[in-house]
Amino acid sequence: MGVALARSAQWTAARYGTRALETTPLNEAILEEIMMFVESFIYKHPQEAKYVFVEPLEWKTNLDPSAFESGYIVSETTVKSEEVDKDGQPLLFLSVPHIKIRSFGQLSRFLLTAKDTKLKEAQACIEANEGPVTKILGLDYNTMKEDTSVVNILDKITKEEDPASEIKMKLGKLLEQLDLHLLNHSLRHISLEIRLNPTIVKNDIELLKHFSGKGEQTVLESIDYTSDYEFSNGCRAPPWRQIHGEICYVLVKPHDVETLCITCSAEGVFLNGGKTNDEGEINYERKSEIYKDLVTFLKEKSAKFSENMSKQDVRFSEEWKKEKEEPKEAPKKEEAAAPRKALPASSKSMLEKNQINFGKSQMTKRLEPSLNWKATIDFKEHKSLLRDIQEEKRGGRLESKSAEKIEEMISESSSESEEDEEPPDHRQEANADLPSEYWQIQKLVKYLKGGNQTATVIALCSMKDFNLAQETCQLAIRDVGGLEVLINLLDTDEVKCKIGSLKILKEISHNPQIRRNIVDLGGLPILVNILDSPHKSLKCLAAETIANVAKFRRARRAVRRHGGITKLVALLDCAQNSGEPAQSSLYDARDVEVARCGALALWSCSKSYANKEAIRRAGGILLLAGLLKTSHENMLIPVVGTLQECASEENYRAAIKAERIIENLVKNLNSENEQLQEHCAMAIYQCAEDKETRDLVRLHGGLKPLASLLNNTDNKERLAAVTGAIWKCSISKENVTKFREYKAIETLVGLLTDQPEEVLVNVVGALGECCQEYENRVLVRKCGGIQPLVNLLVGINQTLLVNVTKAVGACAVEPESMMIIDRLDGVRLLWSLLKNPHPDVKASAAWALCPCIQNAKDAGEMVRSFVGGLELVVNLLKSDNKEVLASVCAAITNIAKDQENLAVITDHGVVPLLSKLANTNNDKLRRHLAEAISRCCMWGRNRVTFGEYKAVAPLVRYLKSNDANVHRATAQALYQLSEDADNCITMHENGAVKLLLDMVGSPDQDLQEAAAGCISNIRRLALATEKARYT
Repeated sequence: MGVALARSAQWTAARYGTRALETTPLNEAILEEIMMFVESFIYKHPQEAKYVFVEPLEWKTNLDPSAFESGYIVSETTVKSEEVDKDGQPLLFLSVPHIKIRSFGQLSRFLLTAKDTKLKEAQACIEANEGPVTKILGLDYNTMKEDTSVVNILDKITKEEDPASEIKMKLGKLLEQLDLHLLNHSLRHISLEIRLNPTIVKNDIELLKHFSGKGEQTVLESIDYTSDYEFSNGCRAPPWRQIHGEICYVLVKPHDVETLCITCSAEGVFLNGGKTNDEGEINYERKSEIYKDLVTFLKEKSAKFSENMSKQDVRFSEEWKKEKEEPKEAPKKEEAAAPRKALPASSKSMLEKNQINFGKSQMTKRLEPSLNWKATIDFKEHKSLLRDIQEEKRGGRLESKSAEKIEEMISESSSESEEDEEPPDHRQEANADLPSEYWQIQKLVKYLKGGNQTATVIALCSMKDFNLAQETCQLAIRDVGGLEVLINLLDTDEVKCKIGSLKILKEISHNPQIRRNIVDLGGLPILVNILDSPHKSLKCLAAETIANVAKFRRARRAVRRHGGITKLVALLDCAQNSGEPAQSSLYDARDVEVARCGALALWSCSKSYANKEAIRRAGGILLLAGLLKTSHENMLIPVVGTLQECASEENYRAAIKAERIIENLVKNLNSENEQLQEHCAMAIYQCAEDKETRDLVRLHGGLKPLASLLNNTDNKERLAAVTGAIWKCSISKENVTKFREYKAIETLVGLLTDQPEEVLVNVVGALGECCQEYENRVLVRKCGGIQPLVNLLVGINQTLLVNVTKAVGACAVEPESMMIIDRLDGVRLLWSLLKNPHPDVKASAAWALCPCIQNAKDAGEMVRSFVGGLELVVNLLKSDNKEVLASVCAAITNIAKDQENLAVITDHGVVPLLSKLANTNNDKLRRHLAEAISRCCMWGRNRVTFGEYKAVAPLVRYLKSNDANVHRATAQALYQLSEDADNCITMHENGAVKLLLDMVGSPDQDLQEAAAGCISNIRRLALATEKARYT
């Protein structure tokens, strides 16, 4: 552990005698591995866990004494473990904030107690204890010394006469294994990193400069280095920053966000603290995640950049092609040298080691420029996809939804696309520092290849004894050709060999590289065939292996094409007749296990549209519904997980209602299992789009457990699922009333801060629905919910912005809440969202502005105070999105109530733009457009201008709509327009009188008056014309 921390971990420069671990992906990976080792230590090595350290590990902790439970003596400021050493001293002693721990057992319990903060605690422990192995085993065993090896340490331990020397020796061996594991893990992690160099960064910046400048079509307004001086190695960062791998700093001004100060380093690109106001120096501290290159970073930060990039794909591709055609031999040498100069000594040695292990060709490949101007589909996937389409055409099975299916296959969910990226296929080199297990496993594989049946079984059993969860062991099997042997064994008639092979494949198929190798070697068809075996153990192991392998598109497609979906659905039928656990026989228990494994495999396969359809056609819904009634918790999780995935399709949602699955989902919300609760809540979230389903959730008592689960905020994944279910259920008013009874609204308000975005989206969505009622608006205001909602208006998440604008708009209906929104500058923030590139955000912001203008004090003056605000609103009438147009028309209706504002928007050309929209069949747009025209008629010659721009005749056709709201708004607009004689003639010619006469008898008083007034104006004109003719 000491060697790994010294050579692999990335440390900051020492300050005031201390140093700290940098916040980097490599350090986080090392910390995660150490935490896994320590957490499992108490269970895997109970004897060694009792060993008392020579010196305690000490650090400052943020853990409160109240977090400690049984096994500890707790007071307000101190905690002592009941477990003590031979002198009666506690093995854990906490005196806030200092903690001392003297055994792995207590260290393991401490991390389990720390829960969400364990990563920070592990980091603090390592930073505060330089040379932890010395403190654990003693000064003589300091692994930090160059002349002391772990072998020497073990020799010293074995020579001691202390009775505990055997335990000490085992502990030393375990720490040696951890050290080797961390070094190998670090090596693999570094090899997978995409490292930048000065040449790549310079090419990116120069190319972006070429396409930057003023104008809407450019990708950026400007991009400039912070320093004009370039060092001989191509870097522009100061030398004391180059040792951290930093290359240069650039100031980027996108079209839609503030100027960004960006650090380009060998590890990637990230946002820094910007320039300080007083001295103009850069704050080098990282303020964002690390992105692989400048373009990826800017796409994430600027929607306008992303939009313009997609428009200029062809031009960028041509430019980049020119870059790639230039000779690259000389630059490659410089590129290979540049990162070495910019890296600290430890990183240099690691990079050299990396080159030895993984070969020159791969290193060269990594140093080539790779600007991702265009999204591409993997060539193999593309060919396979075309082959699938051709097969479907030949079989005459190309359905009407085939285009949607193809699109589904190409662009699946974000989590899947990450899984579907082909990782580099790294092979271990012969001269790499590898643990002894690697070579032992390779010997066993040789026995598998050449031995008889008995030798094969013994070799399989021996191989199973290794820690196959360890990546070194997994890759050892693959590197020497063990996968081919294991897959071939599945084709034999010997059941024991098949079971042994499947047990190993099940364990090692958790590795992404290995599961792809299994598919490439044709392992999936064999696994699918085993599902027909009469041996239940074989069925279980094959299904579990399929569940592990089917994590990417190609594997899921292979399972379907070889008939695996139908066979997996058939496995679910095994548990239908098994009774409760109290009466179950061993035979029944095996049936249940077969069904569980089948559900697990279907869960993995159900991430593609085609597989969902295959499950439905095979009768999977009915069987899954039956399994939901079981009391076997380990079975319920994959069953509900499969239903949750499938519920995204409308066919499934209808079937879920028909099979009364909602009742069982609600029942399982009361389970003690957090994972089961999460998947049940997520399934309800998917299904609750339908009103009948929302009513079923309420009728079966599902709202109360959902409300109570809001109080448990530790598990963020479950919280996101629960808040999502509450959001969708809140669309029904009856459910909102129940949530108010259960005090859920107050809890939701409390979740508006310090939560991840996936939780915030759902919380704000739920509050937006709840605030449609007066009582809930008052409740949100009294709980202090207005301010956090307004604070969220400055975010960048599209769905969150849509939800938060709806919630703020709902709150603005109440005058007292509107005063708070105005005071917090909420109206200005809403107005600024009208510039957002996403149409949904624009529309939602415009809808929210309507109640704000209606309920604000001196609304006219407030609107005029926004510089360029009225022009912005009028220009949005040029949008192609119907929802944006309807919402902007509604906003104009409210803005035009003030005469001065009406005059301003008239000058900005609102009349011709509204007239241009008149020929529409969308009733929502018709209604708000007619209302806007009605309001705009009240200024100057606007009535006449509407007639000149041919807006009257289309309005008359609105009277034929089936929507009463459209009738009322249209009649009011026609009444205002009928004040002009030419407009009256146009209305008469288009048959308005007959349609308006029918509406005079409407029960809607406003519609009556407007229709009658319009007819009156038309009639008066006719009488005046007739009178003029005779006189």
